[in-house]
Amino acid sequence: MSQLALRPVLTAFGRALVSQFSGRMILLSAIPFFLSVALWSGLLYTGLQPLFDAIQAFFDANGLQEGNGVLGMLGLGFLKNVLVPLLAMLLLLPLMIVTAFIFMGVAAMPAIVRHVSARQYPQLEKKNGGSFIGSVKTNMGGMLVFLPIWLLTLPLYPLSVPVQVLLWGWLTAHVMSYDALADHASEEERQELKRRHRTPLMVIGIVSGVAGALPGLVWVGGTVLSVVLFPILAPLSIWIFVLIFIFTGLWFQYYCLQALQDLRAAGKQL
Repeated sequence: MSQLALRPVLTAFGRALVSQFSGRMILLSAIPFFLSVALWSGLLYTGLQPLFDAIQAFFDANGLQEGNGVLGMLGLGFLKNVLVPLLAMLLLLPLMIVTAFIFMGVAAMPAIVRHVSARQYPQLEKKNGGSFIGSVKTNMGGMLVFLPIWLLTLPLYPLSVPVQVLLWGWLTAHVMSYDALADHASEEERQELKRRHRTPLMVIGIVSGVAGALPGLVWVGGTVLSVVLFPILAPLSIWIFVLIFIFTGLWFQYYCLQALQDLRAAGKQL
């Protein structure tokens, strides 16, 4: 990507960073955080032990318990006691991400749109080319692609991190660009902007994907501690995801509205 194309990406990044630390955005992160924590507290209270039992039964039924001997030979016998909980956490991680993503989209994204448009683009005409139904379809369609591929890459973790980062890049660009332009752009303008700005949008998504992968890397990097501290790490990870999603929403919003304003200005000149 050329330096000229990178400049608006960095400008939007700086504006998003300033907005991220405003009191309004910090308070806004509390809504999807508490919704996600409330949901997962109930699910983990009732379903965590059955999940452990199901994974252990799968190991026993497929003879995978023989791998314990291999771990012992490699001097990694301590992993025998944390393998099932660790695998359960890796299975739960994308589901936690999805719920935080959905709650952020429902509870925070409309406020982000209002905040950015009022702060930076009050004169930008709203053509309402998107809709709530369109946003739901875009989100669900993206998740249906994202989740199966994410789950397929889990056995290769952490070697699969580059693939997961690219997945995040695609998902965030796909979903956030729709939500960012839904109120202000017409359908034709949105499609034109996606075509013209495909690479910058993907770059923003990939950078966000790297940030989104960090909590998972921390979980795997401290294997034993991750299992012991799971009740603390789970809500902490959800909060980090929410903050990342809000920043990503701000970044996309600033970039997309500026691109839309430039597109309309160029059209008037023609």
